[in-house]
Amino acid sequence: MRFLKFRWKLLILSIYITIASGNFYKRWPHLSNIRSSAAPVVQAATVQELLGRLLPTRQHEFEIHVDPLISESGHETFRLLKRPGDKQVVVTGNSGVAASSGLNYYFKYLCRCQVNWEAHSQLNLPSTLPIVNVQVTSPDRFKYYQNVCTPGYSFVWWKWEQWERHIDWMALNGINLPLAFVGQEAIWERVWISLGLNQTEIDQFFSGPAFLPWNRMGNMRGFGGPLPRSYRENTLALQLQILDRMRAFGMTPVLPAFAGFVPKAITRLFPSANLTSMSRWNNFQDEFCCPLMLQPNDPLFQSVGQKFLKEIVNEFGTDHIYNCDTFNEMSPSSDEEKYLIEVGYATFSAMTAVDPDAIWLLQGWLFIHDSFWTKERAKALLTSVPQGRLMVLDLQSELSEQYSRLDSYFGQPFIWCMLHNFGGTLGLYGAAQRVNQGVSEARLFPNSTMVGIGITPEGINQNYVMYDLMLENSWRRGPVNLTQWIQDYAERRYGTKQEHAFRAWNFLLNSVYSFNLTNVKVRGKYVICRRPSFKLKPLIWYQPLSVVKAWDSLFEMLPKMKNSLTLQHDFVDVTRQNLQLLGAFYHSQIVRAYRRKNLKKLLDNGQLLLDLLTDLDSVLECNEDFLLGKWIRDARSWGESKAESELYEFNARNQITLWGPTGEILDYANKQWSGVVGNYFKPRWQLFIQSLVGSLASHQGFNQSTFNKNVFQSVEHAFVLDRTQFPSTSSGKFWQVVKDVYETWRPRFNSNALNFLTKAIIKHPK
Repeated sequence: MRFLKFRWKLLILSIYITIASGNFYKRWPHLSNIRSSAAPVVQAATVQELLGRLLPTRQHEFEIHVDPLISESGHETFRLLKRPGDKQVVVTGNSGVAASSGLNYYFKYLCRCQVNWEAHSQLNLPSTLPIVNVQVTSPDRFKYYQNVCTPGYSFVWWKWEQWERHIDWMALNGINLPLAFVGQEAIWERVWISLGLNQTEIDQFFSGPAFLPWNRMGNMRGFGGPLPRSYRENTLALQLQILDRMRAFGMTPVLPAFAGFVPKAITRLFPSANLTSMSRWNNFQDEFCCPLMLQPNDPLFQSVGQKFLKEIVNEFGTDHIYNCDTFNEMSPSSDEEKYLIEVGYATFSAMTAVDPDAIWLLQGWLFIHDSFWTKERAKALLTSVPQGRLMVLDLQSELSEQYSRLDSYFGQPFIWCMLHNFGGTLGLYGAAQRVNQGVSEARLFPNSTMVGIGITPEGINQNYVMYDLMLENSWRRGPVNLTQWIQDYAERRYGTKQEHAFRAWNFLLNSVYSFNLTNVKVRGKYVICRRPSFKLKPLIWYQPLSVVKAWDSLFEMLPKMKNSLTLQHDFVDVTRQNLQLLGAFYHSQIVRAYRRKNLKKLLDNGQLLLDLLTDLDSVLECNEDFLLGKWIRDARSWGESKAESELYEFNARNQITLWGPTGEILDYANKQWSGVVGNYFKPRWQLFIQSLVGSLASHQGFNQSTFNKNVFQSVEHAFVLDRTQFPSTSSGKFWQVVKDVYETWRPRFNSNALNFLTKAIIKHPK
């Protein structure tokens, strides 16, 4: 019966998609303006060049065509054909993105390969390419990518080499609607100068590179700056390369628009302008907080908004879709619905005055984050823009979807998004079941206005399995059997069928990737990564023993597959997960020993924790995906003088530790990287243990406030200012190091440790 019910759901979904695709542009005709501007021959050539980068010795075995006419609905469609005896696989797509997606489909499902974002893909194609005859059409029109924070947490130090590879990855995964926010500060500088601001005033407004996303959203100003002119100029040139390649694939990049935020110095030029100071975000001090917001009824709002968008379009061209977010983690200055309508209308009017075909893409985080947004207030903002001219990113659909609460956004089209990651933190985590089922549920929602899917992580290069699963929804019309899917994933990732691999990934699927809590926020705040205190609690929603068993299974694979780069990455990552679990156990034993005034046990468990952090740092150093040195090297490489390189290193170190001058968002973007574990986390715990020992010796209670001041000065702030150089390539000692660490710490998962960790599992609220 369950099988029949599932088949009926798929049938209903297929009928719905067929009808919806036919009515799509009738309902929202302006969405038809979001389409590729590149000629089919250009798109086909771009896909062929991608093949040359991926498979330089075998690209001749594929023939690429782009034919817009193979899709009647306008949805991405590809056709794959190789008959017996054919020497080439013929790949035809209605766009370059569709053709690239067809290639990836062929690699994944017929060749059992994987192209991932970690720079060590598994592309061991069979010597004779498999025959194929299939045509696939996407159920959805749009595949969106990026969070407005991703350029800060992941892309900030990228140059063209990294961007080129990543745009290839986007195309292979069907991304046709990517955010393109690089280089906009050079445009803003032109606008501010044209209005009469001087360079000092502009420098006081722009933040440093690592904090630009929050400067753009009006959360803060100036911190980490001044932003060097060379950075503005070089990112402008980089943006032109990015846009050229995205469009050559047939993508339609999303460009920035004006959200209303202006430098405080604007009052010198326009003293009578109607301005309000934004609320204090995360307790940033006056020097760096509270940019001004132009009120929508002030004529200057339209003047600034139009000046900016004209410069954007003149410099970058346009695909008629723009993003801006006026109320990101900040409440409006008025709760009147009339005011919210005015804000929405003014924002959209500034776009259409420059581009009559403009579509406003709104990141829907405000509806999740702030209880201010009642259904009535949300409706006021959303319906201030004509139907189909505002597209909403339902930003965290996998855990906090808002489309049902807001009646499918009152008729505005929306995109179902998996947010998944905050701050670019590391930690095995995902809501696989919700991702697997949620997309098709949204398509079937009564009067659904869903027009696409998206991935919106704040940071990338973590938990690739979740993004692989999510992006397959581009081509699927219903859920998959996750047990079978995870086995297929393991085979593609390692290029071989391995029982140990299947077992490992099943353990992970049914533990860390089965998050299903509504009362818990996963922000990467694991015990070892946080400022030490008595109050820290493990963040566990799964059976810890399952992760230990996954570790065991991957270890069994290593002797015969030591050279597999994907296995090396995964073993380091799973080792990291297990050691941070043990770290949480040792923290509990340290606290227990202190409260019982047992100095010996405090010292013993304290030493175990410090030894664990030393070994964790060594394991992470074995893999280039977990190195602080790469982050700092890439940051410093942007500098055209020693002073600029020093500024960029300050930005790089501060973001992943203090996140602000005095720890305003402490450890939000922490990284379990070699260099961070050994030189930041470990010294904090060392000082904590020393402080507890001193407290017992002096018979004086431990003072958390005093410790916080000491650890800030001697460790946290000192780390940001330190200029120790760290390796930017792996240690090259992978096998010996990981073997020693596994054999040292695996036996430490004894009954005491496992009992503590199991009892710490967070339960569903009753």
